[in-house]
Amino acid sequence: MKSNPDLADRESVEARASGRLTARGKKVFVKSYGCQMNVYDAARMADVLAPEGFVETNDIGAADLVVLNTCHIREKASDKVFSELGKLKLMKDERQSEGRDLQIAVAGCVAQAEGAEILRRQRAVDIVVGPQSYHRLPELVRQATRGPVIDTEFPAEDKFDHLVAPTEDKVRQRGVSAFLTVQEGCDKFCSFCVVPYTRGAEVSRDAAKIVLEAEALARAGVREITLLGQNVNGYHGRGENDEDWSLAQLLERLARIEGLARLRYTTSHPNDMGEDLIRAHGESPSLMPFLHLPVQSGSDRILNTMNRKHSAEDYLRLVERIRAARPDIALSSDFIVGFPGETDEDFEATLALIHNVGFASTFHFKYSPRAGTPGADLKDQVPEEVKTERLVRLGELVEAQRRAFNLSVVGRNIDVLFEKPGKKPGQVSGKTPYLQTVQIEAPDSLIGEVATVEIVECGANTLFGRIARGEASNRRGEEAF
Repeated sequence: MKSNPDLADRESVEARASGRLTARGKKVFVKSYGCQMNVYDAARMADVLAPEGFVETNDIGAADLVVLNTCHIREKASDKVFSELGKLKLMKDERQSEGRDLQIAVAGCVAQAEGAEILRRQRAVDIVVGPQSYHRLPELVRQATRGPVIDTEFPAEDKFDHLVAPTEDKVRQRGVSAFLTVQEGCDKFCSFCVVPYTRGAEVSRDAAKIVLEAEALARAGVREITLLGQNVNGYHGRGENDEDWSLAQLLERLARIEGLARLRYTTSHPNDMGEDLIRAHGESPSLMPFLHLPVQSGSDRILNTMNRKHSAEDYLRLVERIRAARPDIALSSDFIVGFPGETDEDFEATLALIHNVGFASTFHFKYSPRAGTPGADLKDQVPEEVKTERLVRLGELVEAQRRAFNLSVVGRNIDVLFEKPGKKPGQVSGKTPYLQTVQIEAPDSLIGEVATVEIVECGANTLFGRIARGEASNRRGEEAF
């Protein structure tokens, strides 16, 4: 029997009006800004929408729902979001002129900080949802068929209890390295930072739930997991026998999961680098010798104004203890230049700390006031031209250190986890324990494997190498290459 198209159209309109219309066959495009946790959240948003019939797409032009997963840390974050929304409005207008629809959602920390303002300034937006409420996206999508909706509350329930696990096929599509959030929020209240206001107080997930998620990832072929948290080494989730576990205890348990070759974690605070975690770096073969440990400044006066609650000397002594436990460890860090009141002497103290430590990589930024943070109200804001000059000088120093570190591995044999095809046919690309990108000529069958590589050349951002002599013939009986 043939269907009645007029009746079907009427039923569709009625269903859409009541919020009952399913999204079977619709596509969602998620654009993520900022930190690794946003990358993780973006994937989970796609996962939670999948049972509603949404299929993830990399083509924004094909999407029926576009989600901007925003970050509020850096300068002019809101301006970037509204610029993107302006482009999406034009796309939505064009769709509507063709009798089609496009839903637009703003998620993440900008949504949390400026929810109502987003709807006021850009009426093309259908949904505004904060980072603690995105598990409610399916319901919000249905509600938005009747008008714009906003959800930026900090819900009482744990969003992780409501998220949908990705299928094994979806995990495989995302690659052999994965992020896993174990802790959210921050209680440190650094005077430059919006995280306590957009992500809330520190909350750690139960260890058992983290282990289950990690085991599922490993079964689907994930070989490396990076544990995420705004203050991840402050992790204190419930473990066995209802005892609070530290991050070191959690890492020790995850290291026993079959198939997992590598573990990492980010981002850390120096004050939460416990002795058991330092020991773990020296004792756990699966915990990679690369640590991101933000310091922000080398000036005690500025660190105090930033409310960091540690001194430059505290940081240097901590680095000594970490390197004593794991001599081959490499460090990365964050630096803010031009914080209010920063003098030439303060800036020179930062350069001195960088010289003293020697970093494999850094993230460095000019200070930008974030509304609602104590730093925004401080006097003695540093002129923009001074910030720029200092950023250039600091950038030159840390780039020289990064380049020297990369050159130091040339001629060495180093283990590489291969993740994907390389830039050229016949190449595969992977990462060293220090997160350096390596390209070699080898078949795609090497993807997902850890192989020892002889590093023979250092490019601007990439290392080049070849399988170490004797390695290929020992690889699980595979054909040598």
